[in-house]
Amino acid sequence: MTTAILEHLSTLSVSGQQLRRLPKILENGLPKMPCTVPETDVPQLFREPYIHAGYRPTGHKWRYYFFSLFQKHNEVVNVWTHLLAALAVLLRFWAFAEAEALPWASTNTLPLLLYVLSSITYLTFSVLAHLLQSKSELSHYTFYFVDYIGVSVYQYGSALVHFFYTSDQAWYERFWLFFLPAAAFCGWLSCAGCCYAKYRYQRPYPVMKKICQVVPSGLAFILDISPVAHRVALCHLAGCQEQATWYHTLQILFFLVSAYFFSCPVPEKYFPGSCDIVGHGHQLFHVFLSICTLSQLEAILLDYQGRQEIFLERHSALSVYMACLSFFLLTACSTATAALLRHKVKARLMQKDS
Repeated sequence: MTTAILEHLSTLSVSGQQLRRLPKILENGLPKMPCTVPETDVPQLFREPYIHAGYRPTGHKWRYYFFSLFQKHNEVVNVWTHLLAALAVLLRFWAFAEAEALPWASTNTLPLLLYVLSSITYLTFSVLAHLLQSKSELSHYTFYFVDYIGVSVYQYGSALVHFFYTSDQAWYERFWLFFLPAAAFCGWLSCAGCCYAKYRYQRPYPVMKKICQVVPSGLAFILDISPVAHRVALCHLAGCQEQATWYHTLQILFFLVSAYFFSCPVPEKYFPGSCDIVGHGHQLFHVFLSICTLSQLEAILLDYQGRQEIFLERHSALSVYMACLSFFLLTACSTATAALLRHKVKARLMQKDS
């Protein structure tokens, strides 16, 4: 009996030693990760105001930047917030589709599918931008241009579902003719403005860069949210009882908070160097924008469930197909604009290196 106990304890001791060595084994199995560096060790293009450290060095292989998903640096929170939000959107929609036995081929489902696609697209493109932009100057421009394409796609995806599922009759009768064409134009203008500002202005960025980004995006938001804002205002004036409208209200509030943190470098402006890894304004922008998107998704799913009769009364199959075709035309135009400006950036960088 004693011998058996001693043998068992010996086995546990060996197992314990193996467990203690496990972190070392895993560390040896992963590629070596260079340490992050202070702002003085990266080119001016990569430096952010009031962020003094936590930068990833440039010029390494692609796998380093992919594996930096698991490294502590000043972009990692930006990456994970939108990565988790994309997974949350996908899982929530999948659960809804299974519970509702969603008719995938139906015309009244098509705007919803494009909205979900646009949400996952903008979140994924944002993840790629923040994860991979540090490889080189051309990569920095390229992936942020891709990010701006995602933003324009998401803006029009939101406009589609707000138009088809959310708008009330009074708003619809006034604006149905030009709302979606105007939303598509504003989506492209948002992408073009952001890409041009990135191409035109060098760090340290002047105020004009932020104006070129915020004004077109702000116009797109005001237009895209107008059917929601109209319905929210009327509902609350009448003592709102609709669950979907409350989610729409949260969507607006969270977007406004996120826009504030996008426009203003706080709190890092007041605590320079203290928010390098966690807590700077762009991270808070990502958090509130993710919550905004999830609130919006919940509201749209409720509208889709409860307003099918209104949809069928207003829209023919042809009008739905034409509106959704515009989604892909906008994507093509935004991509072409980003590609053109990337070509100009590449030529400028080659001239600088020669």
